[in-house]
Amino acid sequence: MAYAGSAVLEGDAAAFAAAVRSLINNPQFSDVTFVVGRERQEVFAHRCILTCRCQAFQEMFSQLQPDAQEPWAPQTPLVLSHVQPEVFLAVLEFLYTNSVTLNSFMALEVLTSAVEYGLDDLRKAAVTYRQTDLQEHCLVFVEDRTREVVQTRSFHELSAAALVVVLRSDRLAIDEPDLIQAVREWAHVSSAVLERPVAEVAAGPVRELRLPLLSPRELAALESHNQRDPLIPVPPSAALLLTRRRDGSSAALKLHRRNAAEDPERVRVPPPRRR
Repeated sequence: MAYAGSAVLEGDAAAFAAAVRSLINNPQFSDVTFVVGRERQEVFAHRCILTCRCQAFQEMFSQLQPDAQEPWAPQTPLVLSHVQPEVFLAVLEFLYTNSVTLNSFMALEVLTSAVEYGLDDLRKAAVTYRQTDLQEHCLVFVEDRTREVVQTRSFHELSAAALVVVLRSDRLAIDEPDLIQAVREWAHVSSAVLERPVAEVAAGPVRELRLPLLSPRELAALESHNQRDPLIPVPPSAALLLTRRRDGSSAALKLHRRNAAEDPERVRVPPPRRR
């Protein structure tokens, strides 16, 4: 019952979280033991935490044992042979702390366990991690094989948001003129699919193109091409002059270039395309 003038006052959240975390797999005061995986590793836990956090464990501890008149006895270990110890410990970490430590080797198995135990928040966390991890692996692949990738159908079918992520990389193995042409080809495919103007579908990716990397000769060629086939909404030379940071201030862009062709007209900016 709340009274007038009452208030909820909170103590040190970090100290509380650390104290609860110290209970994970701690045999002291534990009242349930799991035998986990083919290694039959013992893992210690506390029924009160598991049951209040997870309906599946609540049902597990409420079930009658075979030939028994009472629910599950605390001294009876529960065998979980189908799950790896590190995966089950990650599930316990989430139940105790509402956070989880994941890596690429176990994220998928943690996701599977989250579904099995009906832990929707853990499932969402594992899915988010898997998406981020997969994106990082894909980006490394694109960086190492950029010239081959930009010629593929999969590249032309990228969403604008995904292409922006690629274009922000400093480690693409391609020169800027070739990358601009690849973006132009992507824009034409997206324009046909979405039935929208090329300049409109390409607006986001175009902002990530590094026009200062172009030599005067390359910039003039882009100007000429842009007149015939508009991609950049303002003349490239004007866009170069208008280059600003997102906060509106002048900025020196990342002028990294990997495997750049020798060009006497190009200003040398160390380190010499994007890697």
